[in-house]
Amino acid sequence: MLAPFKSHTWRLAHDRGLVIGMPGRLMGVINATPDSFSDGGMFGVPQQVAEHACKLVEQGAAIIDIGAESTKPGATEVDAQKETQRLMPALEAVLDRLPEVPVSVDTYRASTARKALAAGAHIVNDVWGLQRDPEIARVASDFGAGLVIMHTNRERDALDDVIADQRSYFERSLDIATKAGIGRDQIVLDPGFGFGKETAEMNFELLARFEELLDLGFPILVGTSRKRFLGASIGLEPKQRDQATAATTSLLRSKGAAIFRVHDVAANAEALRISDAMLMQLR
Repeated sequence: MLAPFKSHTWRLAHDRGLVIGMPGRLMGVINATPDSFSDGGMFGVPQQVAEHACKLVEQGAAIIDIGAESTKPGATEVDAQKETQRLMPALEAVLDRLPEVPVSVDTYRASTARKALAAGAHIVNDVWGLQRDPEIARVASDFGAGLVIMHTNRERDALDDVIADQRSYFERSLDIATKAGIGRDQIVLDPGFGFGKETAEMNFELLARFEELLDLGFPILVGTSRKRFLGASIGLEPKQRDQATAATTSLLRSKGAAIFRVHDVAANAEALRISDAMLMQLR
């Protein structure tokens, strides 16, 4: 089992690396889409994307994650051409303004990932866990990219036990990664809060049992930010869920999560600093 609070380097593309484990890290979200559930339509101009990315880094983001296709339930799927038309100008603007900051691209398409990595991106964040387009694993391997492998329940029959299903799903994804030549030090797992976990209870069970995922032996990224299961508990709209998100950041950090994908970096940075201060006393 990976020691969740021991510092180690996540290997990224272009001979880059990021120390994770201690301290906890924040991944700032930017959706270059018109229809994302939280900030759709806000960052359609590359200059706006770059300015927002700079703000997120100033607030404490160690990684910027850019997506060009909404992954909200029921969103309209775009083709590869439309995705790259949205993504590449935004990506290039961020890389130009923030050359020292690792940049992640939220895509499941091998063709999009290849173009993004060739342009200078460092991480591929695949919400289909390499199982929608397995060739994306070969692309990540070719570039030596960091890889976020996310679990999803969408378009599949899941096991009744939430942790057993996570293990089964990741076993298949990790087999794809290994056969593509991806090193263990390139991989971070994401349990996929909200992705096909249709009830609030399923998500809260996953949160409560989170430590059971540590025996998979990989660092874990979590994305609870403004998710619907939080709204079911507090009755607020997405942009009003940042305090609830920060609460899950603190809880999941204490349970061993390494990276937190969030919209409101400032609020979550405060929560993370408090959690890390406590964890340092336990070392």
